[in-house]
Amino acid sequence: MLYVVTGPPGAGKSSWIQAHAKPHDIVIDLDRMALALAGPGADHHAHGDVLLKVVHRARFAAMNEAFQHLDTTDVYLIHTQPGPKAMAKYKRLEAKVITVDPGREVVMQRVRAMRQPGMEAVVTRWYNRRPKGASHGVMPQRSRDW
Repeated sequence: MLYVVTGPPGAGKSSWIQAHAKPHDIVIDLDRMALALAGPGADHHAHGDVLLKVVHRARFAAMNEAFQHLDTTDVYLIHTQPGPKAMAKYKRLEAKVITVDPGREVVMQRVRAMRQPGMEAVVTRWYNRRPKGASHGVMPQRSRDW
């Protein structure tokens, strides 16, 4: 089964996966991948352009390979805000899309406390682009309710 975990930065997507994935499952998380490829002491959420380019290529390769094994392995993919093309692909793969969203106020509070400057704009963009009242098969998850 493919689980696509969406939500704004700071919503708790990685924590949701931590609570649900098993040791033998595959987790594709851009931040975890960047941290694994960065040098010692690298910031968990602030990545340089070159590192991000390498990580994005590795992420796409990991996704393409992992999608070949959905019949035997659960795959958890963080995709903050998938567009229509990605959603169509996930639908073809019969993915379960999970949106983790504890609410704008909570997210902004977390981003201000734990993330690099500029992430507030990303959060605002996420909320502005999210269709109001549309679920599209998305299962809203409140932070820590799971």
